[in-house]
Amino acid sequence: MATMLDFEKPISDLLEQREKVEQVAAKSGVDVSKTIKDLDDKIKTARKELYDNLTPWQRVMVSRHPDRPYAISYINALSDNTWIELHGDRTVKDDKAMVGGFGSLDGRTVMFIGQQKGINTKMRQYRNFGMPNPEGYRKALRLMKLAEKFNKPIVTFIDTPGAYPGLEAEERGQGEAIARNLIEMAQLKVPVICVIIGEGASGGALGIGIGDKVLMLENTWYSVISPESCSSILWRSWDFKERAAEALKLTASDMYANKLVDGIIKEPLGGAHTNIPEAHKIVKAEVKKQLEKLDALTPDQRIDKRIKKFCAMGVVTE
Repeated sequence: MATMLDFEKPISDLLEQREKVEQVAAKSGVDVSKTIKDLDDKIKTARKELYDNLTPWQRVMVSRHPDRPYAISYINALSDNTWIELHGDRTVKDDKAMVGGFGSLDGRTVMFIGQQKGINTKMRQYRNFGMPNPEGYRKALRLMKLAEKFNKPIVTFIDTPGAYPGLEAEERGQGEAIARNLIEMAQLKVPVICVIIGEGASGGALGIGIGDKVLMLENTWYSVISPESCSSILWRSWDFKERAAEALKLTASDMYANKLVDGIIKEPLGGAHTNIPEAHKIVKAEVKKQLEKLDALTPDQRIDKRIKKFCAMGVVTE
């Protein structure tokens, strides 16, 4: 059985019942198709009721689900054939937390870039838990400028708990690397689509998050700080993380209502991890749709709209 989150216990209990019925059927040869169908209907209903009423903290938990598809999963799914990964920032090294390269999206060459967390303990360490160093952001910028040179659109997949906060990262210019990406991405002449597929924390996410269209999957979050860190600063404890998640307005619906993202991508019932092929299909269709819209604009029009959009954020008029 797949990994279940704490608040999914009602679903977990039904799944266990289903598994036991299947085991009994396998041993006895009794036809249990009706019982299985009834349980499947109950599981679907329970999932819908639960996921239609998730709290902000529960959405944060879903965004971190260990079975959730990561950047490379989406890149592989969106590419017609094997995509060509490109490495290194040409200055320090190749940051494994940031991946990118050319792929073919229904015959069209696209530059894919994303933060990769890793699918198991060993790979998470290898990928630094999806926390890029400065060279990761410089690699991403190098690939973006390469895409611009050859007039190819850019699609970024955001999923990070934040840029790496280590001393060596600061010594190599973490803040400068992210800031450089912000100003350069704002002026890219090619279409840029940013998709938040998991966690979108602080400048670590923003470093590849300036685009013509910024989209969030339904069960993701995007904020200047994580709920745990916010709780530890305000209350000197992680115990208030649920209250912090509520106050931060970090869910996709909150971000869209505040005009900080351009759209929400629906996920399969129960989250992207419950039906990964369907999640891939939905994201691919949305990316293609947005690219078609952006193709209708000239580079100058895209840049002008992109800059005006981000400059308008946080502005209050009375």
